[in-house]
Amino acid sequence: MTARAFLIAGPTASGKSALALQLAKRIGGAVVNADSMQVYRDLRIITARPTPQEEAEAPHLLFGHVDAGVNYSVGRYLADLATTLDELDAKGVTAVLTGGTGMYFKSALYGLSDIPAVPEDVRAKVRDAAQEKTPQELHAELAAKDPETAARLRPTDPQRILRALEVLAATGKPLASFQGPRSAPLLDVARCPAFFLAPERETLYARIDARFDRMMETGALEEVACLRDRGLDPALPAMRAHGVPGLVAYLDGHATLDEAIMRGKIDTRRYAKRQFTFARHQLPSFKWLSGAAIGAEAEAACCAFGR
Repeated sequence: MTARAFLIAGPTASGKSALALQLAKRIGGAVVNADSMQVYRDLRIITARPTPQEEAEAPHLLFGHVDAGVNYSVGRYLADLATTLDELDAKGVTAVLTGGTGMYFKSALYGLSDIPAVPEDVRAKVRDAAQEKTPQELHAELAAKDPETAARLRPTDPQRILRALEVLAATGKPLASFQGPRSAPLLDVARCPAFFLAPERETLYARIDARFDRMMETGALEEVACLRDRGLDPALPAMRAHGVPGLVAYLDGHATLDEAIMRGKIDTRRYAKRQFTFARHQLPSFKWLSGAAIGAEAEAACCAFGR
């Protein structure tokens, strides 16, 4: 049986991209992005996007195709993914879907809640009103208007808080009220061998730190400086990519470079912890792989399934 797609998820710095490229080359497939930050063209270095050399070794799709000024959503990702999968199917090419955004995988496999589109004028009005407010103040505002949704969101997550406020302003209904019926899934879970790479935590944290240091050596600060100079809304997803807020604070004179680097590393470690938690509870079909044999075991299993 030919798989609709191979799925390789895992926390940041777990080796997903390298394994996906290795598999894509072996089966003549295409690497398809499932990372919400690697969609942004402005952020190749700080998001550890595949290098141009790696992209030349196999087709890479949905990487760097979105401007940082765009508030890219799960719904827009699914629309782009649907088109990409149809195009690959027409060519007889297998997709190797890889990334660290668990919601992308979950929505592709199980569908997305049917939330109405927010008119652009409503979105702009909500975001203009939020300009001078902290994430905690926005969360308190949401809690007063929509306590059920607020209880599900972290006070340090302004993007999702703003999304809830936008939906409430556009529809008059809490975001939580739409999180029931789901759209049809894009992928058949029975036809998608799915793996979650789970290195030991201390090993993973050491990789995260070492990778951040390499990013700094290869131009991450200059990349973030270019992004900062665009004067974008700090609540946009691209402006909150791990490492960006700390480096912006350094560029603005509010932190030392060492403090900015440490903040980037700590934020990334915390994100990795949340990735483990999400996968454990929300991606039941994924086989967890750990230990030194991650690469060999995953590749062997994928290739055996795809024969």
